[in-house]
Amino acid sequence: MIKELEYTQVRKICPMDFIKCSATDDLEPLIEIIGQDRAVKALQFGLDIKEEGFNLYVAGMPGTGKKTAIVTFLEQRAKEMPVPPDWCYVYNFEDRQKPNALQLPAGMGAQFVTDIARFVDEMKKALSAAFESDDYASRREETVKGFEERKQELMGELNKKAQDAGFVIQRSQIGMVIIPVINGQLINEQQFGILPQSIRDEIQNKRKALSDEMGTAFRQFRDIDREAEAEVEKFNKEVASFAMDTLLDSLNDKYGEVIECKQYLGAVRNDILDNLSAILGAQKPPENPLAAMMGGGRDDPTVRYKVNLVVDNSKLEGAPVIMELNPGHDRLFGTTEKEARFGTLVTDYTMIRSGSAHMANGGYLVLPIEELARSPGSYEALKRTILNKKLEIEELAARMGYVSTRSLRPEPIPFDCKVIIVGEGRYYYMLYQGDPEFKKIFKVKAEFDTTMARTRENVEQYAQFMCTLVNKEGLKHLNGEGIASIVEYSSRLAADQDKLSTQFARVSDLIREANYYAMSNGSDYITKDHVRQAIEAKVYRSNLIEEKMGEMIERGSILVDTEGAKVGQLNGLAVMGMGDHMFGKPSRITASIGLGKSGIIDIEKQADMGGPTHTKGVHILSGFLTDRYAKKHPLSLTARLVFEQSYSGVDGDSASSTETYAMMSALSGVPIKQNFAVTGSVNQRGQVQAIGGVNHKIEGFFDLCKFRGLTGDHGVMIPESNVKNLMLREDVVEAIKEGKFHIYSVGTIDEGIEVLTGVEAGEPDAEGNYPEGSVNQLVQSRLDEMAAIMSPRKDRDDE
Repeated sequence: MIKELEYTQVRKICPMDFIKCSATDDLEPLIEIIGQDRAVKALQFGLDIKEEGFNLYVAGMPGTGKKTAIVTFLEQRAKEMPVPPDWCYVYNFEDRQKPNALQLPAGMGAQFVTDIARFVDEMKKALSAAFESDDYASRREETVKGFEERKQELMGELNKKAQDAGFVIQRSQIGMVIIPVINGQLINEQQFGILPQSIRDEIQNKRKALSDEMGTAFRQFRDIDREAEAEVEKFNKEVASFAMDTLLDSLNDKYGEVIECKQYLGAVRNDILDNLSAILGAQKPPENPLAAMMGGGRDDPTVRYKVNLVVDNSKLEGAPVIMELNPGHDRLFGTTEKEARFGTLVTDYTMIRSGSAHMANGGYLVLPIEELARSPGSYEALKRTILNKKLEIEELAARMGYVSTRSLRPEPIPFDCKVIIVGEGRYYYMLYQGDPEFKKIFKVKAEFDTTMARTRENVEQYAQFMCTLVNKEGLKHLNGEGIASIVEYSSRLAADQDKLSTQFARVSDLIREANYYAMSNGSDYITKDHVRQAIEAKVYRSNLIEEKMGEMIERGSILVDTEGAKVGQLNGLAVMGMGDHMFGKPSRITASIGLGKSGIIDIEKQADMGGPTHTKGVHILSGFLTDRYAKKHPLSLTARLVFEQSYSGVDGDSASSTETYAMMSALSGVPIKQNFAVTGSVNQRGQVQAIGGVNHKIEGFFDLCKFRGLTGDHGVMIPESNVKNLMLREDVVEAIKEGKFHIYSVGTIDEGIEVLTGVEAGEPDAEGNYPEGSVNQLVQSRLDEMAAIMSPRKDRDDE
């Protein structure tokens, strides 16, 4: 049935009784995800399940607000979760290339850093005071005195033996020398050489015996020295222990329950005792200040007692929620920084820096798939981290084999975190099909829809979303009419009277722009007029090309008729997208008919300007003509279809019904009214099917007719199944209300041809014949006539 639509059918107004407030400042901000029940259930499942591999991929179109919604959703859940521990890196006294990781309860990491630094300062002061005291000097002297007495006693015995044997032992620059004595006189080498051989032999034998005894004595000297050193070292350690154990005991009392901390404090104590002289020497003024400035001063072993806090959760309330928008390898998994010193890059454990994965450990990590895929090594490292349950800090170049220099290998940290990847659905399917490991570690898919039902409850939540936005960004609140206009704009974005768009980014931008006009006008609230101003201004900023094309139509450069009637000619409607702006473009479609066997020729395809979907539509049109009119004779025609003055290519099947009407007009000779424009696809049974962009298409033809002057005859014919998609501009609605413009909905080609020609389409009788003078009868007669003409010609060709 042919239906002319009422103005109430072409735009669904938001009833004010849906708005349960006078303005958004009466509402509570939104704290939940709206209109995404399927996604919310998937999120809840994925976050609640604790088994391995149940990380999440959140799929959805850009601009649906999924990132913001997910972070808000996660933050609400995270508040009820325990705060994860702090993590530190400390010096490994067994292998300095492999720093140890320490886990401490949340908030204790920063305290541990401060306490260790204070301990080091106080320890050095305590050691200096102890080892510089008079008591230490006297006790050390007493300790050493006994060993010196033993050495003197041993030396006295050795000297006595030498005297008894006729020798004197003297010190020289090369050691101890045994000199013979004859008659109380020391004998030098020259004197020794002139002595009789027998005396020289006797002296040599005695010297050898004495030398052996000296060797034994010197070994005893060394043993005594070692004993003295050991005793002094033992004494020094006792002094140092006494000086610092009180300080260490307080640290052990505070951190002793953490086994790793207790072990580390024990290792620090042992290292201090093993390096007392270096620690005490480092505190003395350098002998060469210039060398010290150049880095050549004494090394201070206490610098390796510093604690490097890499994860500090002291300020958290609940589990962390981290969204890393730039997931480069180092930003995500941490790195070891390097410092240039005299032309050489050096590093140590204090230069280890954590990444976002460390910060999110024990909570939630949100990553955009697009940026993750662009970052070399990040995706593979993420998979390895999840599978191994360990966070490793390793340079990307080293991991990939580009650098072979030795560097730090920090101890891995256990990884317990829910990873949520956010991105378009197409990336999910690409990874699912192309990466076997992806399906093992991202087992839950949560998909965000682009629309939601336009129910009373959802409209109320939509208003709460507006309240949340204006509160967060300090915008003016919307009054009731302003809320209603935003709801209607959302339905237009969704292209459905019964839906609301979830493209919250675009809705938010409109509210921000409307806020600008509200502020400019000094209004207390954002009203309907401000929203309309924002929409019109946004269109004006982007519709230069649209206006240029309209100007070309008006000046006759592009031919489009809006009055009269023509055979085989009709106004089609297309949608053009120019980035952030879409608009409808009227185009003349013509059909030409002639004898032949080529069937319907798509000129667009012949010129390589037609897309596959448009070509399919032309073939469907051919199927429709064959099914309806070739029951008794084959189609014997050569017909051509073309979008006149189309230079940029044509695709889509939304003009297939328009091409069908043009073909029927050309075959029947019945003219089509040019005050109409048509859109809609067709199937082989002659049913008119829904198309996209219906609002822009109608408005494009309306703007042309309005410019030329609305006569009350202009209108657009659309598929009946597209009526629910109508959310036309208010000026179009007003013109329809005043009877200056018309919208017709049709379900079949027969209904459409009657509107366009004013002639009955005609229904076939039992024998398949159409009523005389109907469009279908005229088409059938023309095709039969053409078949009859072609038949004898074929026979002659056969002869």
